[in-house]
Amino acid sequence: MSRASYRKFPLRVCRRTALSPGFVRITLHGESVAGMATYAPDQRVKLFFPLADGTLPALPDGDDWYAAYRAMPAAIRPPMRTYTIRALRAAQREVDVDFVLHGDGGPASAWAMRAGIGDGLVMLAPDAGFDGTPDGFEWRPPSGLRRVLLIGDETAVPAIAGILEHLADTPEPPRVVALLEVPRATDRLDLRAPASAALHWLPRDGAPHGARLQAALHRLMPAHHATDAEAARLEIDLDSEILWERSAAGDHGFHAWIACESAAAMAMRRHLIGALDIDRRAVACMGYWRLGRALD
Repeated sequence: MSRASYRKFPLRVCRRTALSPGFVRITLHGESVAGMATYAPDQRVKLFFPLADGTLPALPDGDDWYAAYRAMPAAIRPPMRTYTIRALRAAQREVDVDFVLHGDGGPASAWAMRAGIGDGLVMLAPDAGFDGTPDGFEWRPPSGLRRVLLIGDETAVPAIAGILEHLADTPEPPRVVALLEVPRATDRLDLRAPASAALHWLPRDGAPHGARLQAALHRLMPAHHATDAEAARLEIDLDSEILWERSAAGDHGFHAWIACESAAAMAMRRHLIGALDIDRRAVACMGYWRLGRALD
């Protein structure tokens, strides 16, 4: 039987670091982390959190794990959420995950607010022993990259931070502009980025989710013309589908990476493709979450 691309890693908290009032870094440890891999700075993983009684039932393995997970009785099915690996130190058996703290409104934030040394969870992450490259990342910039536009709200800040670090280590990094919407001005983080990168922190301060991002994008890149009909045809019903479109290989020179609330992400994708005539293949657009709806 071929080896699955992802597997379970039982982990325990070994360190927590407050990054801002709204962000905390949880460092997780486990001997099995020696066999974990990450393939891009926006590598996604699944986190399974303990049930209300603190227990974690046995979880399914294999590439068909999701169907088996959904088939578990609701009473024993642990909450699951998608997160980004912020840093992996396999030799030290450590992996960092940055959490947004937004009260008890969701299982991940509630767990992260209270997690102490020794508390456990399970991560479904790439298996370093897999013969191939698994899925789970969208940072796939084209060849001949000269300009990069990164757009995200707080849920995408860890991924954008990783992308910026990756670009900072590039011998001749492209020109980078990053638009980062966060809950408050105090949530601005000190990120390592190329020296020429322009980082625009956009505190929401009660404004609708994504409004600051959309306004900043329109100031940065004003429309050439009204949105064309072709861009409108690319849109989806966000209440029944997940917005997730990868970029495609090619010598575009320009690459946009967008990840935030779905409606805001789709509006900014519409602006880039439909009002600025940017090649659809040069835009990666991900609805990381949907206002009013919980997504696994």
